[in-house]
Amino acid sequence: MATIRESILAALKKNIKPGLVLQAFAIAILLVYFFVPATKPLFTWFGELKQTYGYAYSFVATAIFGGVIPFLYLWLGGFIAKDRSLLALFIFYLVFWGLKGMEVDYFYRLQAYWFGTGNDVQTIIIKMAVDQFLYSSLWAAPGITIVYTWMESGWSFARTIAVMDKQFFCIKIPTVVLSNWLVWIPAVCVVYAMPAELQIPLFNLVLCFWVLLVAVLSRR
Repeated sequence: MATIRESILAALKKNIKPGLVLQAFAIAILLVYFFVPATKPLFTWFGELKQTYGYAYSFVATAIFGGVIPFLYLWLGGFIAKDRSLLALFIFYLVFWGLKGMEVDYFYRLQAYWFGTGNDVQTIIIKMAVDQFLYSSLWAAPGITIVYTWMESGWSFARTIAVMDKQFFCIKIPTVVLSNWLVWIPAVCVVYAMPAELQIPLFNLVLCFWVLLVAVLSRR
């Protein structure tokens, strides 16, 4: 049985490279937004879409970027077991990430209500801390881990509960949370530096890039 130290070191080794690439990707988008005027119409278009459709945009966009695109990669790459129902998996990815997008949208709105919409350093750090050390650590990362365990257990609640032993909660969940911090702390700082209407679109791009990158590296 792996110790938490071994599990964390393995997670660090696995995530350090994709994490650095992801952070560079997010920073590049931020720099393009602020320093490349020619891209303003594109960012404005995404911002207007978000403002017009609100939670509906968050559902559809996150379902596509966090669910559909990674699903297509796994399917076309032959990484889905032949005994799994493609339709069930597709619906799972679509609905789960769509709802998660609405949840993240609501959380971002709460952050804006609590701490304002400024992009000064203090506001960004406060939002990042609440995001990563409260929301992500206590709810998002553990919740996603449990739901994905259920999916990987063939939708069996009995098998899922059987997997959720002491090691699951004392080693796997803390490892997932730490991995999340290593990758997403810098990334969400970039997200919170953007205007409110562009935070979900940027989150979607980073999420898609991250999921695909991890999927590619995990298959090597």
